[in-house]
Amino acid sequence: QVQLVESGGGLVQAGGSLRLSCAASGHIVTIDAMYWYRQAPGKQLELVASITSSDIADYADSVKGRFTISRDNAKNTLYLQMNSLKPEDTGVYYCNALLVPMYGSRGYQDYWGQGTQVTVSS
Repeated sequence: QVQLVESGGGLVQAGGSLRLSCAASGHIVTIDAMYWYRQAPGKQLELVASITSSDIADYADSVKGRFTISRDNAKNTLYLQMNSLKPEDTGVYYCNALLVPMYGSRGYQDYWGQGTQVTVSS
């Protein structure tokens, strides 16, 4: 069974940094694009950053220059380095991956982690 597990969230003061990780486990054939989303209280889910299998990254305008997405394909792990954090970065951060599981459904499937809370105090 394939799972995505996020870690690294927490409480930090404005201007501080956090590094989120998302480890994909289970029998996986290949992982294509990977994404970080976040959801602030009372707001819709927002795409924060994405990275292709060729390491091409893209960011929401609100985090450009402050966040860096990266991946370690050997470890099936996705990262999000968050610097110069602001109170408006507060929310639950979710990892999302498009991957091919070894067993079960054929072709690329969409998987989500359970989320990790990031709280930035002013």
